[in-house]
Amino acid sequence: MLRSEKKTAKDVYLYDSIGKDKEGNEINLIDVIEYHDEDVVERVMLEEQISKLADGIERALSEREKEIIYLRYGLCGREETTQREIAKRYRISRSYVSRIEKKALLKLKKYYERMNSEK
Repeated sequence: MLRSEKKTAKDVYLYDSIGKDKEGNEINLIDVIEYHDEDVVERVMLEEQISKLADGIERALSEREKEIIYLRYGLCGREETTQREIAKRYRISRSYVSRIEKKALLKLKKYYERMNSEK
C-alpha cells in the first residue's frame, strides 16, 4: 500500500485547491492555467494559405520584388521594414520602392486569381 501511494503522491490534478483569492474563494489549478482553445481547422487553413503565398511569391515575382515583399512584410524570418529603410538599403527612392511593392502585390493577386480559376 505504501508503494502504491508513493507513486501517486506527486500526481497533480487540475481541480486541486491551490489557495484562496482576496474574497476567500477557493482557487483550483485549472483556474490559473492559461488555456487556448485552438481551432484545428482554422490553423490548417492558415498554414495552407501561407504555403500558397510562399508558392506565389516564388513563382510570380522577380528576385528584387521577392526581397522587397519579404522585407516590407517581415516574411521568411526577416524583420518588417519601412519603405524608407528599404529605399536606403537599395539606394533607390521611397516612391520607387512603393511602385515595386504595388506591382509585386498586383502580380500576386493575378497569380492567385489564375490559380483559383483553374480549380
